[in-house]
Amino acid sequence: MAQHNELGKKGEELAIEYLQKKGYTIVEKNYRFQKAEIDVIAKKDNVLAVVEVKTRSTTFFGNPEEFVNQKKIKLLTSAIDNYVFENNLDVEVRFDIIAIIKKQTRFSIEHLEDAFLFF
Repeated sequence: MAQHNELGKKGEELAIEYLQKKGYTIVEKNYRFQKAEIDVIAKKDNVLAVVEVKTRSTTFFGNPEEFVNQKKIKLLTSAIDNYVFENNLDVEVRFDIIAIIKKQTRFSIEHLEDAFLFF
């Protein structure tokens, strides 16, 4: 596996641990619909959090959250619409980003709730 793929996988594992410590229940990991993939779908209270995990080894080119573009937002929205419909859910949906930066052997984690809105 390529090094950047390993870093991304580690980031998703850290994000899941972080969310669980914050009281979230992990509903799905790597949910796929058509060309979209949702890294993590988590639930807390009656809110379904669609979590995009971005892990980087440096901020030289920008912060991790800056790499969630309009195309990705559209794909995430389409995928969660399908997920909610096929599971007949009545929940509030929120889009979060977990930005992770690896600094040598340590990781910093930032959870951006309601990171973007889609209309």
